[in-house]
Amino acid sequence: MVKRPGASTLGCLIPLLVLAVVAYFGYPAGEAYFRFYQYKDAMGQEARFASTVTDEHIRKRLVALADSLHMPTGAELLSIERTPGTVTISAEYDEVIRLPFNKERVITFRPWVRSRL
Repeated sequence: MVKRPGASTLGCLIPLLVLAVVAYFGYPAGEAYFRFYQYKDAMGQEARFASTVTDEHIRKRLVALADSLHMPTGAELLSIERTPGTVTISAEYDEVIRLPFNKERVITFRPWVRSRL
């Protein structure tokens, strides 16, 4: 085996290790944001078809989704407002993200959508 100048015996181990650490500690925050986008997308879907269903039907479907996504308490407290020609669906909830060294960060999510009827 010939030793080449600039070659390392560790290769790309250090960058892979850094990437693994970032992914490990970033996963909880990424998971929270992914649930937020799923919930907001479902709100948009319900808002698009709001002209054919009642507010109670919309609420039941979104509460069931919040439960299946294991969202924190507060996500199921929806505000559904209908005005002539539009419907607005919104919610507000806090998600606690656990960080390394026993630290926590609270992120407030406010998903809302507006659609024409």
